Amino acid sequence: MENTTNTTIEDLNDLIQIHNDRIKGYENAMADLKESDGQLKSIFVECISESHQFKLALATEVAALGGDIETGTTLSGKLYRTWMSVRDAFGKTNKSVLASCEFGEDAAQKAYLTVLQDEGLPSYLQSIIINQQSQLKVTHDKIKALRDME
Repeated sequence: MENTTNTTIEDLNDLIQIHNDRIKGYENAMADLKESDGQLKSIFVECISESHQFKLALATEVAALGGDIETGTTLSGKLYRTWMSVRDAFGKTNKSVLASCEFGEDAAQKAYLTVLQDEGLPSYLQSIIINQQSQLKVTHDKIKALRDME
């Protein structure tokens, strides 16, 4: 039982780290936009807010299971943001910013699918994670559509 609980805590903390990455990614993306990109900034603020809400729900479950809540980001997220900084030195466009955001949304989808494959995940947590994953999919599709329109 303890092994299952530890695995569940790890899974939830992985998702918390993804949201930490997502928040930093959208904050960086907002900094890359022009003043005239108010609508896009508004969408990014919604994405940040969404991640804060999801992270809080996940952190509540980690605490209830007796675990320590992750506060950092993933190594891959840090590497990705470094790569974005180098790439952005060669020119930032809304399309490139949105493509980077879509890449991050793809990573979030993969992380959620990986956690959902854990057969030891309690059903009540599965429900929470499925709900969050489906809401993130809607955001992913919105970001992709905006990128395609650029």
